[in-house]
Amino acid sequence: MNFKKIATYTACGVAALAVATLALPRHVSIERTAVMNASPEAVIALAASNTGYQAFNPYKDLDPNLRVEMFGPTTGVGSGFAFESKDGAGQQTVAFVSADQVIFDLDLGPLGQPTQAISAVAVDGATEVTWSMDIDLGMNPVFRVMGLFIDDMIGSNFELGLANIADVAA
Repeated sequence: MNFKKIATYTACGVAALAVATLALPRHVSIERTAVMNASPEAVIALAASNTGYQAFNPYKDLDPNLRVEMFGPTTGVGSGFAFESKDGAGQQTVAFVSADQVIFDLDLGPLGQPTQAISAVAVDGATEVTWSMDIDLGMNPVFRVMGLFIDDMIGSNFELGLANIADVAA
């Protein structure tokens, strides 16, 4: 087999692989839920505050050198923080607050702009807290492949954050 045929087959294989990645999901969701002894109001108040969020921020546990700089109001829409860690940099801003949910806009630069939410609902004398994230991976084939593993990569961070909320809000 000559070099030209090998190069042609290789190029076709790479092109086929790139096209195949477009069949992977563009939108990915991650969600974790925990039931805890804290009031929904306490959970929402923590989540809606840039300083309150830091009380349970799981990334502080995962990176002791995490740098956080607050901006905007202390609580409510517009409250947020910029961060820089061993895993990257970005910012998180409270975009919406209701009695049972806080929605955050994240800006992770070239990694995207996912939406994150923390909801808290009273259930049988306790509170069910759900931490979720929705990500649009766009047309980037590498991001789409990463999307297959993102639940495993981020889900444990949400579990740690939920445990932190249970400790702080109780």
